[in-house]
Amino acid sequence: MSKTLQQLAAALPVIDRSIPEDDAAVAVTGVCDDSRHVQTGHVFVAYPGVAVDGHRFIADAVSRGAAAVVCERPQAGLDVPQIVVPNGRQAFAYLCAAWHDFPGRSMVMVGVTGTDGKTTTTNLIYSMLRAAGINAGMISTVNAVIGERVLDTGLHTTTPDADEVQGYLAQMRDAGMTHCVLEVTSHGLAQYRVDGIDFDIAVVTNITHEHLDLHGSYEAYRAAKVRLFQFIGQPRQSGLSAAKSLISPTAILNADDPFSYDYLRTIPVQEQLIYSRHPGTEHAVHVLSQRYAPDGMYVRLATPRGEIELRSPLIGDFNISNLMAAVCAALVAGLPTASIAQGASAFVGVSGRMERIDEGQPYTAIVDFAHTPNALEQALRAVRAITSGRLIVVFGCAGERDVQKRPMMGRVAAENADVVVMTAEDPRRESLDAILDQMIAGVAASANPHVDLHRVPDRAEAIRVACRLARPGDTVMSCGKGHEQSMCFGTVETPWDDRVAMRAAIKAISGVGG
Repeated sequence: MSKTLQQLAAALPVIDRSIPEDDAAVAVTGVCDDSRHVQTGHVFVAYPGVAVDGHRFIADAVSRGAAAVVCERPQAGLDVPQIVVPNGRQAFAYLCAAWHDFPGRSMVMVGVTGTDGKTTTTNLIYSMLRAAGINAGMISTVNAVIGERVLDTGLHTTTPDADEVQGYLAQMRDAGMTHCVLEVTSHGLAQYRVDGIDFDIAVVTNITHEHLDLHGSYEAYRAAKVRLFQFIGQPRQSGLSAAKSLISPTAILNADDPFSYDYLRTIPVQEQLIYSRHPGTEHAVHVLSQRYAPDGMYVRLATPRGEIELRSPLIGDFNISNLMAAVCAALVAGLPTASIAQGASAFVGVSGRMERIDEGQPYTAIVDFAHTPNALEQALRAVRAITSGRLIVVFGCAGERDVQKRPMMGRVAAENADVVVMTAEDPRRESLDAILDQMIAGVAASANPHVDLHRVPDRAEAIRVACRLARPGDTVMSCGKGHEQSMCFGTVETPWDDRVAMRAAIKAISGVGG
């Protein structure tokens, strides 16, 4: 497959300098932003990165066969065409989309963003689409699902890079899929990884404290999330697929989240659908009744199409919110209510999210991904409701990430658990002792400064300590890593799985399992 430079450049939202006619006809064989992967005929896109500036590698890319360069600063002495743009990251996303002929224009695109609950909500929507017999794909921070293929999307959770996203979407389109659900992180939005995708439905779970390490401020973090809703407010392209043309671009907002409700609903879009756990005149979808049972929760919702009764294996009030967000997306997509209910019941949860570990021990063991103050608080409250004894939590805070949340996490743990075991979670190049000190400072400032606190830097030993302390009726909960398959020390990713560590600890301490 090849395209001309002009065909690709036509997709760029802004070009600082026009392309000479002779350069426009240059044949292109691919788009790349890593000089080490450049092949003959590629367009190399250079932009300032987090650690290094891609402009430093332009000469290397050309020596490897790059046919053209897209960059933010004019380069002297190049013997290949160059296109100068104001934003290289955004240009890379549009070029990747154009290379694959904009696959997002062929499918109904549902984007899910927020601080907590994105992965669960994404999977719920996907389950409902599949229950309705729709040929749908999904890209989450855990995996990409294309038909029967399940592809890992990385060691740590963020939206894949633009070239990967567009590649997945192209595979879905070529496989005849009509819908795709895409989990969209703040990193993905801030770094333009999903630009060039024509979203039809934008869903927000909540906006709370997270990722200030990347964004610099809460305001910048929220502004990144806003971009998803600005996408659906843009004029629609021509030549949309039949399924896509039936959807009015819709924002799905959480009335229980102040930022989502007070600010996002001011962004001009064709339609809005608002959900809440509480009744209200503007809450098109809200809870009429709910109850918990050993097999999950039963929820009755009011919707624009009448009442819907749902059973879900999930637990916790926060999952009721996730469920409603998914119901809203399903309603906008035109799914029958029976399929919505079937999809909700069929989804048993995301690996590493409220995942029970059962080795026959006389207490409950759970692994969860909660790694923000709000997520940790909601998870602990949900588990408290099903725990007759003590609640024992193991967690850490990542290095080289949001520093401000560390004492907040300590406070939340002290105020919602009976026993707190603080440990490592991807310390990276930071001092683990310093991270733990910051977490413990939050305990000291909490309403329960005398909580039973244990400081165990080694995460495997921390989980063993928690299991050793557990008695019948207690719950041991390990938070922060969830499904992740590695832990970062320095710059090295070491194989790690909380679920494996929990099983090993239970067997070693309780003498159960086999």
